[in-house]
Amino acid sequence: FSAAPTGGAPLPPSVCYNTTHFSTMQSRCQRRSDPFGLLPDRFRSRMFTGSTKLPPTKTPQPERLDEVYAALRRGLQSYLQVHQLELDSLGQQIRENKKNSRLVRALKAIERFMRRLEFHLSKVEELYDAYCIQRRLRDGASKMVAAFNSATGSREARESLSEANKGYREYTEHMCSLESELESQMGEFHVKMKGLAGFARLCAGDQYEVLMRYGRQRWRLRGRVEVSNKQMWDGEEFTFLPLITELLSIKVTELKSLANHVVVGSVSCEMLDLFCPLPQTLAVDINDLGTVKLNLEVTWRSNSTHPSNQQPSVLL
Repeated sequence: FSAAPTGGAPLPPSVCYNTTHFSTMQSRCQRRSDPFGLLPDRFRSRMFTGSTKLPPTKTPQPERLDEVYAALRRGLQSYLQVHQLELDSLGQQIRENKKNSRLVRALKAIERFMRRLEFHLSKVEELYDAYCIQRRLRDGASKMVAAFNSATGSREARESLSEANKGYREYTEHMCSLESELESQMGEFHVKMKGLAGFARLCAGDQYEVLMRYGRQRWRLRGRVEVSNKQMWDGEEFTFLPLITELLSIKVTELKSLANHVVVGSVSCEMLDLFCPLPQTLAVDINDLGTVKLNLEVTWRSNSTHPSNQQPSVLL
């Protein structure tokens, strides 16, 4: 995951930076000619019903949840580090300017926001701990089911097997419920359309359609290349709710005529690296040669709203 700071004072090593190039993430970004048919079942986009959240999965995904939890926790910790830098900067300015009411109000607002972030982080950690307990209980019940299945068919063995199966189902339901609850703590991804980059590929008058699918969420927008090479799009911003078991699918199509549409390329991208406190500029390679790129700006916002409803500035 390549990244670089946008300016100002250097951030701590553990703080995410804000420029990302998806072409370097070959292990997390899979191109395919069939845009929605080759992903594993657990990542395959489903039919859209208008809902923006997936229902709880019927089968727990503990390995995937481990990855999501680690990324979410890392993102919240980075948020706290960035705002601590803001807090230190404000404190220094207050000491230099003495009684400045505006700076004092800003400092108190950031302190309140950091307390909300800390509470949010503790909530996420509690959910994960509860999930791990249910996972261990489920694993134990699974072993008991296997043991009783291999035992003799006595009445006691059948009763014990029934109880073990019941416990296994209950622990499975609890895990699915906790996965859904953790998903509700993952905040939002705000995506801004920055246009296509195609070097000599894009010409004045060309029209394109971009379709992004993320679980049941969908963003479709169309754009046109003007004579001045400026691009006009019918949509500029969209909000995706993070999901545990889904990848972001992007498909770009050139609209040549009503009956002649040419698929430029499709790509599926991992979202875990986007849990970062600062906005990230993404250049997504749409085709195999990388001659067409989709430029996006992605901002992750946790459930704790920043006091100014903006992203941290690091230095004030």
